[in-house]
Amino acid sequence: MLFREFIAWLMPDGMLTYTFFPPPSKYDPRRDMPNLSGKVALVTGQSGIGFEIAKQLVLKDAKVYIGARNKSRALDAVKQLEQVVEAEGAKGEAIWLELDLGDLDSVKAAAEEFLSKEEQLDLLFCNAGVMVPPLDQLTKQGYDLQWGTNTVGHYLLCLPALRASHIATGVKPRVVHTSSEGHRLAPGKTGLDWASQQGGPDRDSFIKSAGKTGAPWVLYGQAKLGNVMVANILQLSYGNELVSMAVHPGLLDSEVGRSLPSWQTRVLGLFCYPTSMGAYTPLWGATSAEGAHFGSQYLVPWARVGNADKRSSDSATLDKLEKTLNRELASYLAA
Repeated sequence: MLFREFIAWLMPDGMLTYTFFPPPSKYDPRRDMPNLSGKVALVTGQSGIGFEIAKQLVLKDAKVYIGARNKSRALDAVKQLEQVVEAEGAKGEAIWLELDLGDLDSVKAAAEEFLSKEEQLDLLFCNAGVMVPPLDQLTKQGYDLQWGTNTVGHYLLCLPALRASHIATGVKPRVVHTSSEGHRLAPGKTGLDWASQQGGPDRDSFIKSAGKTGAPWVLYGQAKLGNVMVANILQLSYGNELVSMAVHPGLLDSEVGRSLPSWQTRVLGLFCYPTSMGAYTPLWGATSAEGAHFGSQYLVPWARVGNADKRSSDSATLDKLEKTLNRELASYLAA
């Protein structure tokens, strides 16, 4: 404990204190989260951090939608959450919302389905994602799988429900984007290689130049930088209607690294923290009183404000990315 506190004092920013040796948490969601009765949340992803976030929310009596594509796994997660609620005497509710972030038609349908059932969305956790999958994998609409799932799919999901909620309640909903310290691996001066974001000859050339070993990580970095950028874009463009922040949840023992070579899994496993701790920082940002002022902030383990890569706040890049996403998604964003 003293070692980790010393590291945080010596190097308050950076990989060591953000990822490998964060100081002990002073935040405990079971102890510190307020009761969320009457609140509606949407968490993308039914396992790992997503499940742990949902678990803490239902224990505080929130109504939680689990956005996931795999019906059997999602319903199993819902069942487990119902058992937790019953065992703890809580009043929360878990509901499956069919959602495939790698298919924009599914994302739009999920947003519409949600809005047909709920007027408000108090908390949105853009949490689900993929990490260094095989390079030949693309989304249904032809995006690089990591960029399309982690960044584009969540951007499309955010806008309709969040804006409608503010109109209905007059309260700013909070949206938490799960990023990673891996966002610093993003390529080049701006962090975005536009040609690599969609399948085709230009992406193939990018992969060749980056190398088959390095390319998955650079593309992962780009997608995770995209999460931070989208958080900033939403805050800049819609800050009067919502509070948008990005989070590095920590180095965790979860399924997200299932595509990694076994030797990388073993090495990283030496420094991993329990998956349950990955919920601490997102929940702090989403539910704490101070979280109302965390717009455009980058939160780090455990429940601290940190500093993201400077490229994530470059105004020219943010403007170009917002215009690009709005153009590419115009038919989906249309009412």
